[in-house]
Order: sequence, then C-alpha cells, then structure tokens
Amino acid sequence: MTTAQEQRTNDELKALAEQAGRDLEDASALEILQWAVDTFGSGFCVTSSMEDAVVTHLASRVRKGEAAVDVVFLDTGYHFEETIGTRDAVEAVMDVNVITLTPRQTVAEQDAEYGPKLHDRDPDLCCKLRKVQPLEEGLKGYRAWATGLRRDESPTRANTPVVGWDEKRQKVKVSPIARWTQDDVDAYVAEHGVLTNPLLMDGYASIGCAPCTRRVLAGEDARAGRWAGRAKTECGLHG
Repeated sequence: MTTAQEQRTNDELKALAEQAGRDLEDASALEILQWAVDTFGSGFCVTSSMEDAVVTHLASRVRKGEAAVDVVFLDTGYHFEETIGTRDAVEAVMDVNVITLTPRQTVAEQDAEYGPKLHDRDPDLCCKLRKVQPLEEGLKGYRAWATGLRRDESPTRANTPVVGWDEKRQKVKVSPIARWTQDDVDAYVAEHGVLTNPLLMDGYASIGCAPCTRRVLAGEDARAGRWAGRAKTECGLHG
C-alpha cells in the first residue's frame, strides 16, 4: 500500500520540512521526533556516530517493539574500539534497530588503490569514500533522517534548523536536539543513564575516525579536535 509520504513530491517534502522547522522550533526533542515518526513511519531513520546515544535513546521512547526506529551507523574501518563498543552496547540494550553501513572498499583495498593513509593526504576524498557515499546509499530507502547536530557545537552549525531540507540528498533532515547545549545533553544522559562513548571522559569532545580525531584543549570548541591543523571542519555528511 502506498503511503501519503511516499506520494509526496520532493517539492512538497521540502515545503513540509520548512514549515515544520518553523512550527517545531520551540518544541521538545521528543515532540520533534514524534512528528517525524508520525509523518514518515518506516521511511524515517536516525543516524548516529555513537559519540553518545542521546538521539537514539529519544527515538527509542517514541517508537518501540516491532516498529522500533532504524538507527544507521557508519563503520568507516577507522573507528576507535570504544566507538564500536558503544554501538554494540546500544544494539544490546536499546529498543531500536541498529543498521551498520560499510564503505565499498575495506581500508586495505582503499590503501591498495589510493595509497596508504589517504586521510592524511586527502581527507576530503577519504571522507567521501568512507562516509558520504555509504550514507547516501544507506539512506536511499528513507524519506527523512535524524541527526544529533547542535547549534552550540561550532559556528558552521549555528543555524541548524530542528527540521530542514537536505538539498543534496533530497530528504527531510531532522535535528531534534539542535537547540540543546552541552549542559542539556549532560543532564539528559545523567537523568536517563544514556550510553556514551568512554572517550568523552578522556578529553575528546567530538569523536570521529581515530586518525583524524584528537583531544580538545581548554577553550576550544567541541569540533576543534577533528582534522586539527586543517581548514576542514566537516566530513561532508552535513554540508
């Protein structure tokens, strides 16, 4: 049976997303996720880097059991062991469907074609091959996806809408905790006992692939530990 959201054109979805961004600006994260689930059903998923499981936990409260929300995780082949461990723990204890995506090539195959340590020589290409392309393939079956982006993380994310239009992928993009601060995240984690990556307790404020992530220094923003020493601040998943 064809659902209403499957019948909508991309122009209609874009208008829907922009209207929802305005209507839900002051809504709670749970209300925003409830809107997404009610609107898109199984055509909606959450993406998680497994830095923490806050959005995943929120989604598990909105939709449970056989209808549990899909949580998409990108296994780049370069993750810290702690990140993979967090994914495994989330899969074991939360009422969600964890789906792991992998790049077309293993790290060894990529090294053979492009040379070793591509992340040092051309990090944009490495991110494209190991993150952007796999996510684009993995999202093909969804009309909307959720992220854990927050406005306070960096200047490049300061205008993140709670619901917006992903022009590149032609999908509705939901950022239910966009208005949260780090204090809000910490409070939610403490109140609900949410799983977090152990590296967050070891000086890391934003956790990506191990070769391109370092601890942050006092006074730096949360993204400063990613691709340190380069102008690059985003992997390409969010623009």
